[in-house]
Amino acid sequence: MPHVMEILGKARVVVENGEVVEVSDPLISWCPIFEKARGITEITKEEIKKNMEFRIRDFGLFTSKRQLDMDVFVGFGASETMMTGLNRGLLDTTVTACDGAGSVISNNPNLVQGMGARISGLVETEPIDETINGISGRGGIVLDPSTAKLDPVAATRKAAELGYQKIAVTVVFPETAKQLRELESELGLELTIIGAHVTGIDRDFAQGLLNNVDIVTSCASKNIRDLVKPLIQVGNAVPLFGLTQRGKELLLERAKEVDSPLLVSSGKLPSLPDNRQPKELV
Repeated sequence: MPHVMEILGKARVVVENGEVVEVSDPLISWCPIFEKARGITEITKEEIKKNMEFRIRDFGLFTSKRQLDMDVFVGFGASETMMTGLNRGLLDTTVTACDGAGSVISNNPNLVQGMGARISGLVETEPIDETINGISGRGGIVLDPSTAKLDPVAATRKAAELGYQKIAVTVVFPETAKQLRELESELGLELTIIGAHVTGIDRDFAQGLLNNVDIVTSCASKNIRDLVKPLIQVGNAVPLFGLTQRGKELLLERAKEVDSPLLVSSGKLPSLPDNRQPKELV
């Protein structure tokens, strides 16, 4: 089975044996984050291929040389926010995804950042022993080492069985978020659900996510921007929105660990300057 991830405008990228073998067309042509971080002024198939090759070469994605110790990539990203939540005691553990491993339970802040900093929409992956062993050696628990399956609900149930209660979970589908809320009620958990990878989703999909998550990334989603009613917003180009008190508190806690100066102000949300948004919001 190949590894499949969607990146840079939700382009589908297929990797086999450490080589990029397929790249689909992106949905957008410009993203402020990637211009700032990588100098990409126009998102094309060639730039996407080069970016994935960079991630493979420098960070070992989808290979036996996967790096699991990485620095902060953005001030307010999903992995950075979960890392802070663990550091500050707002979370007991997390359920996230990692290439070469699938769904992972981890209460190690550095591992959570290392796994999440350089991946986006992981669609499918296959087991890589070195990655799985690296995660285990850092205290992480791979849901299914034999298949590297992606199943946030099963991983959250397993985390609860291990005694964790305050759990952050990343999701990409509304149905997953709904199932997690049902599990939260069934088991008496305190879940912080983070919706991610939302570029290109339709209005019903967006509303379904917003109904059940605590934090959502905006990516290049017009529908998230149109429908969101946040309690807090961090950033104004590709912001994260906190939709519940739990999400608000976690993002405020993250702010304490951001090195750059911060402006904190009340106002009407969302705040989305036109010249700062990804092009062709979809």
